[in-house]
Amino acid sequence: MKRHSDIYSKIYDFANLESAYRKARRGKRYFNEVMKYSENVEIELYNLHNHLVWKTYKQGNYRHFIVTEPKRRQISALPFRDRVAQHAINTMLEPLFDKRFYYHSYACREGKGTHRASAQLKQWLRNMTFEGKPVYALKADISNYFATVDHEILKKLIRRVIKCPDTLWLCDLIIDSGSEDGRGIPVGNLTSQLFANVYLDALDKFIKEDLCEKYYIRYMDDFVILSHDKRELKDTWRKIEGVLNDELKLKLNPKTCILNTKNGVDFCGYRHFTDYKRVRRRSVRAMYRKVAAFERGKISKENFLLSLKSWLGHIQHADTYSLRRRMFQRIRGQPKE
Repeated sequence: MKRHSDIYSKIYDFANLESAYRKARRGKRYFNEVMKYSENVEIELYNLHNHLVWKTYKQGNYRHFIVTEPKRRQISALPFRDRVAQHAINTMLEPLFDKRFYYHSYACREGKGTHRASAQLKQWLRNMTFEGKPVYALKADISNYFATVDHEILKKLIRRVIKCPDTLWLCDLIIDSGSEDGRGIPVGNLTSQLFANVYLDALDKFIKEDLCEKYYIRYMDDFVILSHDKRELKDTWRKIEGVLNDELKLKLNPKTCILNTKNGVDFCGYRHFTDYKRVRRRSVRAMYRKVAAFERGKISKENFLLSLKSWLGHIQHADTYSLRRRMFQRIRGQPKE
């Protein structure tokens, strides 16, 4: 396996930093922090360039906040200067790792995403059903994944691809800044998305190359394996648990199960059936709660309409004509479809 060197100078190249700045400010250029940085952008970028060149770069402090959709979790946000640095790093490292990743890993990769993952799973379900046999799914995810990534294992996995010592110094600095106990990468870091895929690529290779599972799909720490043989899936489950525990120091979520796909497979925000798919019930309940909150005056009309627009964009990828009709009937002052 080829290992890459001479990467660090490309990271701190001024043209790369300038491009990283434009990526980091996308959709946020009118935020106070971004406008302040942009007032003296050349000076800021030269300072960042010099700190990287002389390896005096130190990451700023995280700002932590809680989000509740689609589930409750803590997000860690870096100062804008550090987000620029992470875009510069990601631009150079992501292509080197991405070409080694399993094709049907869909999270945080260009040309992938939730909708393509959903479409692929639905296609597999349809194709397997045509064989006239029951189809079973091992539905699994990693328990508390981002918080339990082992730093030393992650560093070893990165070193399988990268041998540039300065780049490894920078990666180690970012990894170690996430916690003090040698475990966990912050949800919210751009590099965390890449590192999370690097970490679970070892699981992908085990499932595809050692277990030879044909119908395996992953979206970050959430994955599905399809088979006509329920006993085979039980054996696969046991072997996956062994590899996660022994080699990656991870555990499967207790909700991991084997199910008959005729009852639907919950994945990437949808429940997938052979020839149609529905939206998760919790997504529908969450939208009804927002309607009620809007009617009671607890959220503004502007925020409510933004939420509604986002939700409608999500559900349009499923069979939801009746659902949309009921929702519009529920919203005061909205036309009935």
